[in-house]
Parts: sequence; structure tokens; C-alpha cells
Amino acid sequence: MNLKNSLFLLVILASVLSCKENAKKSTEREVVLNTHLIPYNSPLLDFDDPTVAIIDFRKKDAYRAGHLQGAINLYRDDIQDATLPYKGIRISKEQLAKRLGNAGITEKHTIIVYDDKGSSDASRLWWLLRLYNFDNVHILDGGIGHWERMGGKLSLEETAEKQNAFHFVDKPDQLILVEKDELLKLIKSDASQAIILDTRSTDEYKGYQQKDGAKKAGRIPGSVNIDWAEAIDYGNTFTFKPVGELEKIYSRLGATKEDTIIVYCHSGVRSSHTTFVLTQLLNYKNVMNYDGSWVEWSYDDLLPYESDSISVEKN
Repeated sequence: MNLKNSLFLLVILASVLSCKENAKKSTEREVVLNTHLIPYNSPLLDFDDPTVAIIDFRKKDAYRAGHLQGAINLYRDDIQDATLPYKGIRISKEQLAKRLGNAGITEKHTIIVYDDKGSSDASRLWWLLRLYNFDNVHILDGGIGHWERMGGKLSLEETAEKQNAFHFVDKPDQLILVEKDELLKLIKSDASQAIILDTRSTDEYKGYQQKDGAKKAGRIPGSVNIDWAEAIDYGNTFTFKPVGELEKIYSRLGATKEDTIIVYCHSGVRSSHTTFVLTQLLNYKNVMNYDGSWVEWSYDDLLPYESDSISVEKN
């Protein structure tokens, strides 16, 4: 084989290898786009991509102390109804669309959201967007702490909010929500096979601790307890645990992937996190978040509740 032919073959080989590498990158991006959890080194974290909107879902002071480049700051107060006597209930689809639009986000953006609490707050925004049929939202695994720990840089420059318009699709909400009256019917029904999962701490579940916002301590009758924080590497990386470990944790429910699971916590935040784990990482099919959670339930004196020191049934 002469030199000319050898060079020709080398060019062909290089071209083939390049195509394979590009195909691999394309496949990797496809995989990323089909999951709602992304790692710190995700190709979606392209700060020069105008189609990506990064939301720092923490309090303003934390945001100002350092955030991912170009991140927009929102927090729980921005997505909860302030007209009620208790905090936590979601705002309407129209109100959320207006808030996102005012922050410069449109329905054409890919949204990446993070926090500094093991993704519990970020999951709350993820759940609300999913409820209103916006699917293109991803949680940054481990949040800002893991991002920085892995060498990610922080910015002190606040991102100016540019007025825009956000439009949710005109269709019924996703079936990932249960309301107070629906839950009460399930509790009272002898035929119901629904599993009610309390994702708070053991002390809250047992009624030993009453967090701010609740009218009394206790739990919803018949509920079982798995603390949301069991699902993450709490106190270390704050990333989600491997699927194998998660399967073992939630096997304690004794549920199949098809069973109806109602998830609640104090105000719908930690339960959103568990909803994320069950549906996105473990593929449970029928998981609904009780948005009002214990705060709303505790305010209604006509509703039954339990604690380890008292059990009260209301007719």
C-alpha cells in the first residue's frame, strides 16, 4: 500500500471515529433530555444557551451570596397562595405563568432548578410545573453545594429579569394531585387500597413535634412514615441515592408500582421530593401529592387525626 492510499485510509478512519463520537454525544444529550434529574456535569448546563433558564430556588440572601451563572432567583413565596391563613398551597396556573413570564422565562425554555436542601425545594417547583403540564424541567442533583464541591464556579452578578410571557398548554392538570376532600373519602372508604405516605420526620409523624404553621401536631389516620431525607446522601453530597438503595427504602411500603400512593408532609415540599423519587427514579405509576399536607389538615377541626399520645376521630 502506497503512502497516498495510507493517508486516505487514515482520513476515512478519523471521519468514522468522529461520527461515532458525535453520535455518542447526541445520544447522551437525548438521555439527558428524557430525565428530570441531571448531574453537575450535564451538557444541559450550557450557560451560553439562550434556550436554557436556570432557577436558583433559594432565599434572596443565599442567592446574592453566590449562584450559578445567569441563574434567576425565585423561592417558595413566589409560588404559594398568600391569601390563606396557612402557607404552602400552590398558586394557580395563571398566576404561575405570570410569575415565570415576569422572570423572563417562556414555555420554550428548558428549565433547570436547584436549591441547597437536597432538592426538596427544587422538587416543589418541579412538581407544580408538572402539575400544570410543563414537562421540560430538570433538577440539578445535589444542588448548588455539590456543584461547587465538584469545581463549579459561582457568580455574584444578579441576573436582570426581562419581561416575557409564559403559556401553559390548555389542557387539564396532570393527575398528580389529591385534595383534602378526596383524601378524606379515601380514609373513610373500606374499599380503598391507597397507601398514605407521610414524608416528615419521625417526631412530626408521631406528634412529638409541631412545626410552625400547623394548628396542632399529629398525622393523617392510617399513614405510614418514610422520612424524605432517607432518599438522599443527607449531610454529605445531598445527591439522590442510587436506585438500588431507593428500591430497598421504599420496599417498606409493600406497594407495587401500580398501587395508588398518596404523599404528604408539612406543606407539600418534602412530599414533592418523595413524589419525584417514586415517579422519576423508581417508576411508580400512581403517585399523588397532597398539596395542603399537614398544615391544611391540622387547620380543619372536623378532620380525624392521630398521634402516639392521642387519637381523635371526627364524624
